[in-house]
Amino acid sequence: MGITVFATPNCQQCAATERRLTELGIDFTVIDLTRNPQTMMQLADAGYRQVPVVVAPNATWSGHRPDLIDDLALHLLARRLEEAAKE
Repeated sequence: MGITVFATPNCQQCAATERRLTELGIDFTVIDLTRNPQTMMQLADAGYRQVPVVVAPNATWSGHRPDLIDDLALHLLARRLEEAAKE
């Protein structure tokens, strides 16, 4: 299950999102949009107007959204518990 953060350098909201994901122990990949202009255009065409854009299996959002990051952490924890119960 991959989580991708599309970000730009020197973006405070991007840094805060990455920091919160790290604090919660969530693995993620960062894509620097300044190095991927085509991806930046695709995100803009999809309606995203701010960074970061976070793409997770159960949600996608833009901007620093601590509430959604916490929801993601709960979702991942519940999934891990379900998998552990099956073992």
